[in-house]
Amino acid sequence: MEQNMVSWFEIPVSDMNRAKAFYDTVFQIEIQVQNFEGTLMGWFPWAEGKPGANGSLIQHESYKPSGTEGVLIYFASSDVQNEMDRVEAAGGKILKPKTQISPEVGYMGLFLDSEGNRIALHSRV
Repeated sequence: MEQNMVSWFEIPVSDMNRAKAFYDTVFQIEIQVQNFEGTLMGWFPWAEGKPGANGSLIQHESYKPSGTEGVLIYFASSDVQNEMDRVEAAGGKILKPKTQISPEVGYMGLFLDSEGNRIALHSRV
């Protein structure tokens, strides 16, 4: 395989406006929302040629947020603590503070987003 295995992800949301505000605040980004015949998708910023997968928030009756089930997504960070410091003020909840995985792998943190999804962060420092 010529690329990394993950190419796309979708994070289920119950309230697109609330979820957009949460992710915009925590990651200091601007998510663009589009309506596809009743399915709302909020696109994370993406740049051609940069490493990593892209994805979106998604609001549809067949998608259900979960804090205990399903896939766990790790967002890359320059320092996990930067985003963790903004989680609670944006309406989320810290589940695991910045924790060293190992000196070789780096650090991780785990939180619930505004919709109740478990989301993780990873950084080398």
